[in-house]
Amino acid sequence: MEDFRYRQIEQNLMQQIVSGTLGPGARLPSLRHVSLRSRVAVSTVLQAYAELERKGVIESRPRSGFFVRRDTRQLPPPPRNPRPVLRPHTVNRSQLISAVLETVGDRELVPLGINCPSEDLLPYRELAKVAARLSREDPKRQVGYLPVEGSLELRRQLSLRAAQAGLAVRPEEIIITCGALEALHVAVRSLVRPGDNVLIQAPSYFCFQQLLENQGVRSIEIPSHPRHGVDPADVERALERFDISACIFTPNFNNPDGSLTSDSAKREIVELLARREIPLIEDDVAGDLHFGPTRPTVFKMYDAQGLVILCSSLSKTLCPGYRIGWIMPGRFYREAYEVKATTNVCSATLTQEAVGLYLREGRYDRHLRGLRRALQEQTQSMQLHVSRTFPEGTRVGRPEGGGVLWVELPAGVDSVELMYRAREAGISIAPGTIFSTQDRFSGHVRLNSGNPWTSELAGGIERLGGLVAEMVGG
Repeated sequence: MEDFRYRQIEQNLMQQIVSGTLGPGARLPSLRHVSLRSRVAVSTVLQAYAELERKGVIESRPRSGFFVRRDTRQLPPPPRNPRPVLRPHTVNRSQLISAVLETVGDRELVPLGINCPSEDLLPYRELAKVAARLSREDPKRQVGYLPVEGSLELRRQLSLRAAQAGLAVRPEEIIITCGALEALHVAVRSLVRPGDNVLIQAPSYFCFQQLLENQGVRSIEIPSHPRHGVDPADVERALERFDISACIFTPNFNNPDGSLTSDSAKREIVELLARREIPLIEDDVAGDLHFGPTRPTVFKMYDAQGLVILCSSLSKTLCPGYRIGWIMPGRFYREAYEVKATTNVCSATLTQEAVGLYLREGRYDRHLRGLRRALQEQTQSMQLHVSRTFPEGTRVGRPEGGGVLWVELPAGVDSVELMYRAREAGISIAPGTIFSTQDRFSGHVRLNSGNPWTSELAGGIERLGGLVAEMVGG
């Protein structure tokens, strides 16, 4: 309990510092004052202050107390993204995307480029025990095929979790996939044909664009605001100008800008599309990673016609290497089933059964609470360190969930050149160019905040800030 209380005090103070309520050089409340206000022991408050000092957020001064470090700057958030040119684009960012994906699993690099939680934050020992138990108890079953739609126990658990969030989906309406990307692949192949137009937000996950390119589909971009996500007015404007076959949106903590589309906007967008019978593919891989007290809703909550295809996975929350994803295809179930069956028959048996049992035993929610707390702390630490080490003209996102930070670099700094310079310095990053079909984010980078805060990570960000400063000066 005391561990929870000190973390709670630490988080409250961190939030005040990140928001600017406690500015550079500001004196923190005394240990006794916080102790009385929070009704905890002075030693608990001291533990919270010591943790903030260890992270380099505050400093102690003899006989004076604790203060916010003076080298902390409050960076402005990125402005609203410029409107993309509304015209169809065939994407060709493959070489650049491949350069980013080359860093997956490279332990020699400071891992800021790939959106993935650290293994240290995941319950790998518990999952290993569950998988070992299943292998001992029924080894024959674990080497055989499952049905095309996947493990019934896993689908039951996903159905129960959806019901807890207010979404009524039966196990028979879910298909297990090899991660969320296969779910998206199944959805796109079920809905569109070469030459079709698909509406996406920009910036958006680069694999969306590569997937559309591989299918011969043209993408039309509408802006994603770093704070507000997708605007229904932009959706309507695009629908009036183009023959749209489908949409792909990430309403909850969009990768890369971390944006969150409001519930009212979600409802309005679903209604807009329903009137034209246009399907919507929803990516919700980060929905469980909210920093606030409640999980945001999904588009599918407002879907009365079965036009929303929800895709998600456990890759950002539980077990990236298990490749557990799923698709809720709505009225397109038969098409999705056929695509899945002719792609890889079914997903791996042991990992599905292990995760199904892990969820049934009620371990996931406890894990999620700790993971969300860690991601929020890590994201805030990264925001503060970027503010100290990057040059003037830098802007940084303020996400309310997820595991990435969207950074706008000073004018004239090219993110692709920075990516290659960073790689030589032992750091991986994702350049903004790959998150759009148009050249509107060449001055942005996406940083992964999914790793515990360490001196190595802090040093990597400091080196990266130095590279940016060199490019501004040079």
